[in-house]
Amino acid sequence: MRIGLYPGTFDPVTLGHVDIIRRATVLVDRLVIGVAINRDKGPMFSLEERVAMIEAECAVLSEQTGVEIIAHPFDNLLIDCARDVGAGIIIRGLRAVADFEYEFQMVGMNRRLDATIETVFLMAEAEHQAIASKLVKEIARLGGDVSKFVTPAVHKALMAKVG
Repeated sequence: MRIGLYPGTFDPVTLGHVDIIRRATVLVDRLVIGVAINRDKGPMFSLEERVAMIEAECAVLSEQTGVEIIAHPFDNLLIDCARDVGAGIIIRGLRAVADFEYEFQMVGMNRRLDATIETVFLMAEAEHQAIASKLVKEIARLGGDVSKFVTPAVHKALMAKVG
C-alpha cells in the first residue's frame, strides 16, 4: 500500500490545501494529513478544530477518489511522523519560488534523516497559488471577503472566530 503524508498547520484549511489533497490522491492509496500542533505559530483554530475541518473537507473527496484520507495530529519531527504513519512519501505543495527555497532545505535535511522516504512536490493550480492561510486570516480579521479562498464550511468557522 502506498501511503503519503501531507503535513501542514492548516490554520485554516484553504482551497489551495484541498487542491493539493485532491491531486495527491492519484499518487497514494492512503493519504495522511499531518496536522502540525506547532504551538509557536499561535494558531487561530485549536488542534481539534483544525482536525475536524480536515476530516469534514476530506470526507467527500475520499469517497469520490476511493483513497483513504485521514487526519493525524503530530508534534514531532516530520520524518518521525512519516515513519509513525508508515508513509513512503511526503507530499509538499508549492506556490512560489520562495516556497521552493525553504522546501529544498527541508528535503535535504529529511533525506539525511531517512533516505528511504521520498518527497514529492505538487504545484498548486494557478487560481490557488496566492492563497496562504496566514493571509486568509489577516483578510478575515480586517473584514475582507475570504469566501474565494476557503470552502463554505471553513468560511463559516472563520467568520465565527473573527466575529
